[in-house]
Amino acid sequence: MVPEETRTPTRPPAIGRPVRSTAAATPHPRAWTTRLVVAGIVLAALNLRPAITSLGALLEEVRGGLGMSGSVAGLLTSVPPLCFALFGVTAPRLARRFGAAAVVCAGMVAITTGLAVRPYIGGTAGFLAASALALMGIAVSNVLMPVIVKRWFPDRVGSMTGLYSMALALGTSTAAAATVPMTDALGGDWRSGLVVWAALAAAAVLPWILLVRARGTAPDTGDGAPAAAADLAAGTGTATSTATSTSTSTTGTGTDTATASRAGVTKPPTAAAAIARPEPGGLRITRSRTAWALAVFFGLQATAAYITMGWMAQIFRDAGVAASTSGLLLAVTMVMGVPLAFVIPRLATRLPRQGPIVVALGLCGLAGYAGLYLAPAQGAWAWALLLGISNCAFPLALTMVGMRARTGAGVAQLSAFAQSTGYLISIPGPLLVGVLYQHSGGWGLPIALMAGLMIPQIGVGILAGRDRTVEDEAAG
Repeated sequence: MVPEETRTPTRPPAIGRPVRSTAAATPHPRAWTTRLVVAGIVLAALNLRPAITSLGALLEEVRGGLGMSGSVAGLLTSVPPLCFALFGVTAPRLARRFGAAAVVCAGMVAITTGLAVRPYIGGTAGFLAASALALMGIAVSNVLMPVIVKRWFPDRVGSMTGLYSMALALGTSTAAAATVPMTDALGGDWRSGLVVWAALAAAAVLPWILLVRARGTAPDTGDGAPAAAADLAAGTGTATSTATSTSTSTTGTGTDTATASRAGVTKPPTAAAAIARPEPGGLRITRSRTAWALAVFFGLQATAAYITMGWMAQIFRDAGVAASTSGLLLAVTMVMGVPLAFVIPRLATRLPRQGPIVVALGLCGLAGYAGLYLAPAQGAWAWALLLGISNCAFPLALTMVGMRARTGAGVAQLSAFAQSTGYLISIPGPLLVGVLYQHSGGWGLPIALMAGLMIPQIGVGILAGRDRTVEDEAAG
């Protein structure tokens, strides 16, 4: 197998200056920038869920402190997908205007600010508004992460998506497990337990500030010229033109080096091609059945994930499990994504169809919901493990976004469409669970709803996992 590695770029000489060899000097800034991109991706991923799971662990205390009813609490758990749907769709346009690094940097600042002020802003409305600010930053970063991976690591989409997903799962599970103990250590005030996560978000701002300042250092195009700074900044991969789509089709599918080595060495397009033939808005993504299937799959897995993050700890607490143990059970569910989020994307890129993985994850989810319904306290650890495996549909969906588009611009459009549409689909789920819980007085109906939604998730996941690209379907 061809080892995964990043090309070493060379910077073209300035006009009017003599040509000088840069072989010895160029790798250092390139390697430094690449390491900074990796650090930025990991730190950003760590901050994409603590705003949600830290609240889930303290939802009962927050409800009591703010005087929320069950229905209002259900609305609170529906805010994340609502914000992701509303703001995620703007990410490609913002990236083209300001640069992907700048948008992600602003997203990290928004997360920091929202988490810092929401416990103390006062009242349910203020809490919701500050949460929405943090979630807005998460939304744009959600959409741009696959784009940045595709731009910087086109031959390592599987492994880099796995690393990103592992970091996301680690941040998710850490917030779920540590929030209650930290709250107790800080005097038992739920406000202190929530505000500490702003420090982690603040740490993620630094690498993105440095990347914005170094935005001219672009990935190599393969012909001795770096990609246009605007292309890197936009992160939309517009460097792929029609004339070069054939030579880049293998790398553009998001496959890793196993597939790339079978297809031969591909040469990315030139910066001149990017300038001459920009692609934003050229793909009619709504014509693709695969795009719609992937959007619905993303929406249904997001519904399950946000119901789990928002309500699972409460399910265990109502079954008689201690609050700290319930937080640990939620953390177990989230931490399952750490190893599996690295394995599943790499496995998915080696398979022509991802349907078998979709079915396996769905069956784990059905088993977990059955356990929650029949014996929530007695088999709590087993149900947490099974639902954690099922929640790994998220890194699978991210991987399929990279695999179902041939070009970087296609990935940007598909990512924005699938995530925004998907999160829009997921909005009613957590809210409906809260309403059913309040009016039925138990968890039977909500759990039945969760299990019922797993069936169509498996079906559309099989359709989204077929070996085809949205560019071909849209053109047809």
